[in-house]
Amino acid sequence: MTITPEQIAAANKANLDALVGFAQQAFKGIEQLVELNMAAARSTLDDAAEKTKAALSAKDPQEFMSLQANLLQPAQEKAVAYGKQVADIAAATQAEVTKFAEAQVAQAQAQFQSMVEAAAKNAPAGSESAVAAVKNAMANATSAFDAVQKAAKQAASVAEANFKTLSASAESTAQAAADVVKKTTKRA
Repeated sequence: MTITPEQIAAANKANLDALVGFAQQAFKGIEQLVELNMAAARSTLDDAAEKTKAALSAKDPQEFMSLQANLLQPAQEKAVAYGKQVADIAAATQAEVTKFAEAQVAQAQAQFQSMVEAAAKNAPAGSESAVAAVKNAMANATSAFDAVQKAAKQAASVAEANFKTLSASAESTAQAAADVVKKTTKRA
């Protein structure tokens, strides 16, 4: 079986299309992160100006401490929300890239399978065992790839669950700290 220049050109075009697809998915995720970071920076700047004005308008130390205690909870909530948004963007980007990669691998496997079948039809007599070995190796490789892909999906799922647990724990810890500060401020 010979490879023609048209087949090489088609393979190169398919590889370029795949590379562009991956790049577009990655760029989309980066774009979302940049937008999120810009919004967070704008919000932080606005909050800092507002909090500074409020702190400067405090009439006594009690009022100043009360302001500080009331500022802790919103900042913590924003940090947790930001972390969740980053995780969501990362998970969505990873899912899109994975879906794209799976489609590319499936297409490559189908093409390779077709090539093996064509070669098997044109194989000389007595080469049946070599063709069977190639088909067996291909089936084993596909099975191994599927197992790795399944393990990667499970790892991503566990990581996402751990992040959610950690986020909830951080949120409750910050809430408890804010409550302690509020109680301490009221006593002073």
